[in-house]
Amino acid sequence: MKKIIKIISISLVLLFLNFLNLVNANEKIKIGLLVPMTGENKDLGSSIIKAVSLAVKDINNDLIEIYPKDTATRANQTLKSAFELKKMGIKIVIGPIFHESLTYLDEMKDLTFLSLTNKTLDLPENVISAGINSTSQFNTIKKFLDNNNLQKTLFLTPIQNFEFEVKDGVKNSKIKVFKNFEYSTEPTKLTKQIEEITKYKIRKQNLADEIRRIQESNEPNKERKIKSLEKRYTIGNVNFDAVVISDFDESLKSVATSLLYTDVSPKNKYFITLNQWFDESLMEETNIQPIYYPSINKENFDDYKIKYFNAFNQNPSHLSLLSYDLVGLVYYLSLKSDLSKMDKLFKKKNSFKGKIGIFDIKDNKINHILNFYKIEDKKLTEIF
Repeated sequence: MKKIIKIISISLVLLFLNFLNLVNANEKIKIGLLVPMTGENKDLGSSIIKAVSLAVKDINNDLIEIYPKDTATRANQTLKSAFELKKMGIKIVIGPIFHESLTYLDEMKDLTFLSLTNKTLDLPENVISAGINSTSQFNTIKKFLDNNNLQKTLFLTPIQNFEFEVKDGVKNSKIKVFKNFEYSTEPTKLTKQIEEITKYKIRKQNLADEIRRIQESNEPNKERKIKSLEKRYTIGNVNFDAVVISDFDESLKSVATSLLYTDVSPKNKYFITLNQWFDESLMEETNIQPIYYPSINKENFDDYKIKYFNAFNQNPSHLSLLSYDLVGLVYYLSLKSDLSKMDKLFKKKNSFKGKIGIFDIKDNKINHILNFYKIEDKKLTEIF
């Protein structure tokens, strides 16, 4: 009789567990979305909303529901919208986009925010940076330096609002720093600083001294030697083999051009920079090529752009690709646990492969496994 009761008890437990699995399998996956729907960044918000809808369509699961709310790129509006999502029973939110919108979100203890910012410092405990952060980029740069046995790398960082992020990324990646300099983005100051960093005036004076020495000597073929020297700008090499310029757009080009002016060429020193999102204008800057940088997978990015264009007849923003992948990431994690425990999943070690590449998740941080590219002779080449 006891055996029969035991069998019945086990059967009831299994039946109950199956019932719970069935309930969980049919539970709605509610995802909040905090983006600017009004204000100067509304076009970016619109692009992200479209990307998220595209991701839901591709996953093809009716249980996923997206709830967009406006941030207006203001911290107080972001908090208000987050509170509305909380009242709806939502636990996981994609967004907000900008770091300045995160200010009050630590008040929303029951929500986990996957912000699209690439900044990782001074984040509320319930906010996870999902952008292409500096640690991800410097991990990739370190791999390139190690592969090429580059021991003397110069790091140039602009004095702006992200130099502390750069320092944190360098520290976390355990990359070997030969020398580190911070520079002003103001053109006249920049040129002077680069001259000092590369010891340009000393090397230029070395050239003048050598020409004078030969002129005053009795060396054979001295006229030929002098003509050869007069074609040069300096004598003496700089004491680094690679330079990492943590900059973007015209400021990046200014630094690279200043290095050329001081007779430091990418033909004999590696010019490396941060993720440029495949900036087409760099293709035309042949004088600063070859130039290297880490980035997301280019082939996947191109495939996504075609998919997005076919769906909406317009080109996507870079961040929309990230939001597309985050929908897939949340769906993937929801299969492992219910959304009320989502914050715990970001503390465990997980990996997720999306369009942007591989997400590595651990200790409430998301890092990306990036590719590494070279631009040379107006062509983009994948190094690894």
